[in-house]
Amino acid sequence: MTSAAEHRKTRPSDADAILNALPNPVILIGPDGKIVDANNAAEAFFEISTQFLQRQQLKELVPFGSPLLALIDQVRTSNAPVNEYKVDLGTPRMGADRQVDLHVAPLTERPGHIVVMLQERTIADKMDRQLTHRSAARSVIALAAMLAHEIKNPLSGIRGAAQLLEQQASSEDRMLTRLICDEADRIVTLVDRMEVFGDDRPVARGPVNIHSVLDHVKRLAQSGFARNVRFVEDYDPSLPPVLANQDQLIQVFLNLVKNAAEAVVDLGSDAEIQLTTAFRPGVRLSVPGKKSRVSLPLEFCVKDNGPGVPEDLMPNLFDPFVTTKQTGSGLGLALVAKIVGDHGGIIECESQPRKTTFRVLMPIFNSAKHPDAPHTDPSHRDVVSGTPLHASQER
Repeated sequence: MTSAAEHRKTRPSDADAILNALPNPVILIGPDGKIVDANNAAEAFFEISTQFLQRQQLKELVPFGSPLLALIDQVRTSNAPVNEYKVDLGTPRMGADRQVDLHVAPLTERPGHIVVMLQERTIADKMDRQLTHRSAARSVIALAAMLAHEIKNPLSGIRGAAQLLEQQASSEDRMLTRLICDEADRIVTLVDRMEVFGDDRPVARGPVNIHSVLDHVKRLAQSGFARNVRFVEDYDPSLPPVLANQDQLIQVFLNLVKNAAEAVVDLGSDAEIQLTTAFRPGVRLSVPGKKSRVSLPLEFCVKDNGPGVPEDLMPNLFDPFVTTKQTGSGLGLALVAKIVGDHGGIIECESQPRKTTFRVLMPIFNSAKHPDAPHTDPSHRDVVSGTPLHASQER
């Protein structure tokens, strides 16, 4: 039988439990530069177990000449904490782009020991980019309203005049009048798509089962544009419902899956799309104009093994008219960003060759806050027309 003293030795201390509960990596550096201890988040960040970390010098894990090493020396000399922001700790093993904020402080109880806390910039940058996406969406809304008023009316007159000329034109000239009508119709279609951005009417939202939505999207994709693509699912079955409009959520993931399918079209039998869901506590978004912060613990990802997004497009990927497709309008991802933003969520893209991830973070449905929200059934809706799908379409 285990004695009380032995049980206390094997049981983690309260301090260890607190450190391991933190979402940010924390490491303790000894006077000789070796890692003395690390929390669970540090293991995940460095992709090494604590036992292995404790056999490493910090300089072996970070880039050569890293500012972190100089900061540790500075803290030892001044015996005062120091913060440094946007420091690149990327290595080929951990990934080339790992920007972090550093918080370095002396451990007064143990002279010569330094505590280092890392905060990845991805979360902070997500917040900045989310505000950028919303600003871009507002610009598109204003542009859509202007286009609808200033372009559609004159186009109607141009098309009418071309039709009148067509009645008396020769066969050669009739080709030109037909070209005028076709191009006018094409511009009107584009403007109609833009008007979607200007639709600010309130949308009914309620608890939505994200796995039903993803299964529905997968069935649609496999019956059409992604019939030759292998789908891999990695779902958290215990995930709570998301607060959303089911039709709009289907539209979001249908667009993302369609983009992924187009990215892997040249891979043949190797083409793969992965759909994942997970619970990620700790992500909170400050809403402009409000004191409260919104929690976004639900993570939904669409991943593909295509060639990746060109690096020069990444900063503006969710802006309107940004596209790599020769025939694309560049409105698909802008519409996705608008819908996700309207739901109070965040959409992010991480891309490298053979691994592109579109990550959507969204809030949980809270029945206490939304007691009258309608319960939606995402299983039998057509996102384009809003009509029920026939059984043959679902197979």
